[in-house]
Amino acid sequence: MKVVLIGVGQAGGKVTERLAEYDYDMGFGAVQGAMAVNTAKADLQNLDIDTMLIGRDRVKGHGVGGDNELGAEIMQDEATEVMDGLEGKLTTQAEAVFVVAGLGGGTGSGGAPALARELKRIYDIPIYVLGVLPGRDEGAIYQANAGRSLKTIVREADSLLLIDNDAWRSSGESMGEGYDQINDAIAQRVGLLLASGEIDAGQSVAESVVDSSEIINTLRSGGMAALGYASAPSSDQSDENVNIITSVTRNALLTGTSVPNVVAADSALLIVAGKPDRISRKGVERARSWLEDETGSLEVRGGDFPLDSDRIASLVLLGGIERSDRIHEFMERAREANERADEPQEDPSEMFENEELEDLF
Repeated sequence: MKVVLIGVGQAGGKVTERLAEYDYDMGFGAVQGAMAVNTAKADLQNLDIDTMLIGRDRVKGHGVGGDNELGAEIMQDEATEVMDGLEGKLTTQAEAVFVVAGLGGGTGSGGAPALARELKRIYDIPIYVLGVLPGRDEGAIYQANAGRSLKTIVREADSLLLIDNDAWRSSGESMGEGYDQINDAIAQRVGLLLASGEIDAGQSVAESVVDSSEIINTLRSGGMAALGYASAPSSDQSDENVNIITSVTRNALLTGTSVPNVVAADSALLIVAGKPDRISRKGVERARSWLEDETGSLEVRGGDFPLDSDRIASLVLLGGIERSDRIHEFMERAREANERADEPQEDPSEMFENEELEDLF
């Protein structure tokens, strides 16, 4: 699937860079162009992709300080300049645009939905948002920002592919320590998804190739989406991989999704990646049938992705997950955080009132 990536905000820029690097290193050719947009100049300086600073007149290159209303205003004002920066990247070959953003920060959570709306107004191809949810231990303002951003993106974009920061973080690992690991996980999983159907003439051809239309049709229902992944060593003989394929598919859905504990979906796509002669058709059909039962969806697509690897991997794309308990739980957390942010703050100096002590200065 040929796409153009636009990273908005600090996290969006870093994830976009990592995705572009992964696609290039693997030789997939799915990423046709990549650009990072931010209101903070310092966050753009070390990125190895094209960059654009916005909001110079408003914030002087210092960022919006977590204010996603300001982030949205700046993007609305300068969306035309951002789209002008896509010249040469967004060609007729592009099948979709992915706006990539961390949904907790001000520029990403405010700018992503504003940019998605403008892109949809101009272009006929699908406009998706790849949004990263803040972890539980990130501040209340990040939770509140993400909640407001989620509601807006679902309305403005064709679909929102969600990544929960808590999904791929190792136990006991701090958020800071886990960022690189999370970005690597995003790049591998989303990179493989985008590469589906991008098969060179020299590659082995799968029996049932997944192409970009399968991804687009899975996401067509709109709303929110999640991506699951798992892999395991494969046998040289395809008939010995029947159980391996069903096992990795179970793990991809039940323990490897980008939004934990999300199973029910309106639609699903199963992609089994590996050496074509090791992929068992019986295994794929069993896994697909199990996926139908587990997700409750009658719209489960499937196919293969030829990959020169001694492992077999399963990618599960779920469309229409917004009614899941995990999403409701997050939105409730965001609502509570937003209410706390709106409460009038007590003057901190009041707790130190004591007539027996004089002020230091």
